[in-house]
Parts: sequence; structure tokens; C-alpha cells
Amino acid sequence: MKRQRPTRAAPGGPAALTRRGALRAGTVLLMLGSAQIARGASILAVRVWPATEYTRVTIESDASLTTKQIFVTSPPRLAVDIEGIDLDPALRELVSKVKSDDPFISGVRVGQNAPNVVRLVIDLKQAARPQVFTLPPVAAYRHRLVFDLYPAEAVDPLEELIAGRLRDALAAAPPGAPPVAADPLGELIARQAEKPAPNTPANTSPGQRPATPLPPMPPVLAAAPPPAPLKPGAPLPSSTRTDRIIIVAIDPGHGGEDPGATGPSGTHEKDVVLRIAHLLRDRINASSVGGNPMRAFLTRDADFFVPLGQRVEKARRVQADLFLSIHADAFTTPAAQGASVFALSQGGASSATARWMASKENASDLVGGLNVKAQDAHVARAMLDMSTTAQINDSLKLGSALLRQIGGLGRLHKGSVEQAGFAVLKAPDIPSVLVETAFISNPEEEEKLRDPAYQVRMADALLKGIHGYFARNPPLARSRTL
Repeated sequence: MKRQRPTRAAPGGPAALTRRGALRAGTVLLMLGSAQIARGASILAVRVWPATEYTRVTIESDASLTTKQIFVTSPPRLAVDIEGIDLDPALRELVSKVKSDDPFISGVRVGQNAPNVVRLVIDLKQAARPQVFTLPPVAAYRHRLVFDLYPAEAVDPLEELIAGRLRDALAAAPPGAPPVAADPLGELIARQAEKPAPNTPANTSPGQRPATPLPPMPPVLAAAPPPAPLKPGAPLPSSTRTDRIIIVAIDPGHGGEDPGATGPSGTHEKDVVLRIAHLLRDRINASSVGGNPMRAFLTRDADFFVPLGQRVEKARRVQADLFLSIHADAFTTPAAQGASVFALSQGGASSATARWMASKENASDLVGGLNVKAQDAHVARAMLDMSTTAQINDSLKLGSALLRQIGGLGRLHKGSVEQAGFAVLKAPDIPSVLVETAFISNPEEEEKLRDPAYQVRMADALLKGIHGYFARNPPLARSRTL
């Protein structure tokens, strides 16, 4: 029996058709790719985050944007040409996003400057130092084009604290009383000489659940009593003639582009912790320790983003006596519950949960949008682990004092202070802790965090913990006069 030879496909047969089909398919794919490239990027969202420190404008797109920008000083304005796109309704929305009370932006103009080139002009109310940079996709965000508008001369936080203290003392003093400070300008100069070198600072998106409105801010319950009347020529009370002010740095976590954790009902962590921080600030400003008045300094007092390193640097610039970072985190399961307090660890984390939380919090810069190129040496060094054993020991004492008070509000996640490598706790000379007020991922605890009464109780507990810490660890004497 003869073996059959395999026959070759005739020209134009199935094999040839297959080859030609593949070539045609490749051509179609190339044509589709060219069309896609020609189409350019699509704008997904535009957002504006106004604040006294700086205003941020964000343009989110489904592909990276290429820009050319020029800053004109008189009148101050930033002109940016965005290449590869056409003017669409999303970009036009940017005009209406700017509010009249924005500290930096007076208006926005946008138009088609050339084919596939949109020109954006941001008119400014004051001289500024703009930073323009892009961010790759992360978390719920796609590609982001960011404009950060910083003032040409930043407000000195230490001088602002002094000015606030002087304003309060003057308001409390009766008519005809002696001046609070004989030479306020001299006080400022003395403080300027002893503080560290200044640092140059370098709305809903797709996939992000909108937050339900929080209840109105509750009033301060523990206001300072009115000063007793003074006889003409009598000296001011010691609380206004102090030579030592105790500064507490309060750090509300996240903010701006970084919402933090989001609860089942859409409550954002950044909003809840800011409410608690405002309540704690008012209580600190109305209290004293050992006859010396206290003053609170907030690393952010509104809804804007602050990089982790700058939070540390801000606390150091005002020579804070302690640093308290407030959070309301989420966990992988909604069953997690209870408040907890964390301090820094030079070694490993005290538990797997502490390690997980530190890793999550340390990623905040990626979500919030850190302009890496603008970070100077001061901030870069602050991110290094410069902590000392003494600082960590003091932080553990502070954490224990806070934990004792927070435990009276409900269940604790863990009864002792945990430790992990939180970047925001790495001030080498300031006792620093991070407080998780509750798990916002737990439906019951989310409801508590939204409750104004619980926010008040949490602020009161934190204040008692701070007082308890200073009662056992009096602040060091300094030439810090007001």
C-alpha cells in the first residue's frame, strides 16, 4: 500500500487566505491605533482645592497630558497649553469651579488655542510660585495634571501662632490695662533667631464614592471663663504674661485629593478627623498647663493635601511640644473595631495589623499627589528615620496617657500602645503619636464618627490625655516668650 503524500495548498487556498487575513487584521489594528492616538486624551474630571496655604487645581484624564506653561508676573497669571486634546465640557467646568473666596485664583479662562491644543489661563489675586506636574494612575485616580499655586511669600506658622496669642490676650484684657507685650516686634525677632531654617514648600473622582454630608460642627463645650475685672494699672493675669507657651501640633490625616478611608455610607476619613481636630484645637487654645497657656497648631485647617514630610516639618518649625496625628482608618474586614494609639518603632512593627496600617498610611503621598521634584533637603531629611530612643520613649508615655482617656469612650482595638514605621511620626525631637479614633470601615463605628456628640467626647478625651501627659512630663524650659 502506497503512502499518501500531503498536498500543498494551492495559491489562493485556505492557508493563503489565513495569511492574508492576518495581514489585513494587523493593518486594521494599526489603523485603529492611529485613530486612537489621534483622538488624544479625554478629560475625566476637574477639581479645585482652595486653602490659605495654597490652591491646587487638578485635571484628571484617561491618558497622560503634555503641557507647556509660562508664568506672567504682572498681572500675575499662569498660562498653560495642554497638547493633544480638544476643548470639551469637562474643561469648561473648571471656570465655574473657582469660588469668589479662593485666596489665590481670581478666575480661569479656557479656549482652543490651536488644533489639538487647549490654552488654560489662571488669573491670580497675588504673586505666586506655581508648580506644574503630572501624577501616574493610583488608587481611584487615573492620570492627573496638577497646578499648585503657592504664595510668593509664605506665611510663617510660628509668627502666626504668636500673633494669634497676642490677639487673644488683647481681646481678653479690659480697657486701660497695660499692653500684653512691651515689645511684640522684639519678641518676634527673638523667636525668629531660635527657630529652624524655613522650608520652601516644594469634588469627587471616578471610583470614589461621594460622601454624605456630615452634621453641623458642634459648639465648643469647654470654653475658657471670662477674665475677672482688673483695677486700673493692675498687672495682667499670669495666663497672659507667660514666658512659656505650650504648642501642640494637631495633624488631621489625609485631605484634598487624598480622602483617606471611606465608610460604607460614604463618609470620608479626611472630613471626620478635621472636625475632631477643630474641636481639639478650640479646647487646647482655651486651656493651660501649670499656669502656662497652650496653643494648638494644625498641619491643615481645611480640606487640602499636605505631604507627610511637610507635616513633620511644620511641627518642627513651630517648635511643637508634642505631635498628635488623628485618623479613622479602615481594615480589610468591616468587623474590625475600637480605637488605638500608635508610636514610632525603630525596629519591626508590634503586630501585623500595625505593620499593615503603617504601610497604608505611608502611601498617602501617592494618593494625595506629592510633587517629588519640589521637595527640598529639609523635607527629605524629615522622611528619614532620625528618631531617637528618648523620643520614642516619650511618645509611648504620651500614647499611654491618651489611651487611658480614649478607653472611656468605648472599646479599644488594643489595650496598649502599638508601634510601627509611620512616616508622619518621624520628628526626631517631638513626642509623636497617631490616634485611630475608630474604624470607619465598621458601619457602627462610622455612625459614631459622624455623631457630633461622639466627636466632642473624643476631643475632650484627647485633651485630658494631653493634660495627663504634661502633668507627669512637664515641658522643658525654653526661651519661648509671648
